[in-house]
Amino acid sequence: MICLFITTVQPAIAGINDDRYDGNIFVVYAGNGSLVPPAQTLAQTLAEHKPAILAFYVDNSSDCKEYAIVVSQIQAFYGRAAELIPINVDSLPNRKSYKPTEPGYYYSGGVPQVVIFDRAGKVVFNQKGQVPYEDIDDKLREVFDLLPRTESVRLKRRSFNELNSELAP
Repeated sequence: MICLFITTVQPAIAGINDDRYDGNIFVVYAGNGSLVPPAQTLAQTLAEHKPAILAFYVDNSSDCKEYAIVVSQIQAFYGRAAELIPINVDSLPNRKSYKPTEPGYYYSGGVPQVVIFDRAGKVVFNQKGQVPYEDIDDKLREVFDLLPRTESVRLKRRSFNELNSELAP
């Protein structure tokens, strides 16, 4: 009986290069479970006049699995200043029309898709596919009135266990 059980059980194979469901892509492939569920809705974010980033995805797409790392990178640099709202397309209500405060209004039928809103709630960026982080960063620099990447100093994160040997008064 045990031999029969061992030979019939299929191994669990998770892969970034296939279109099989392996779990939430942000947890499994980006190591960032803090992205889902989003902290705020699009309507709440727009009402607060806060910049927003919609990231449309599905969990069973190899393109979205690969892109989860970029979405996590966006959160690392802009997560405190802008609201990052990952939207699983499978969770969008099936309706003919949506309000401008609902994510479905901006979904254009492909994943991954990134939509960026400025403080006034105006769409300033909307692209499908694996958009490079640099393109998103350039647009967010405009939204936050930051220097272009070519003119700014590269920011480097400090190690959290860095020792400061400087004496302070």
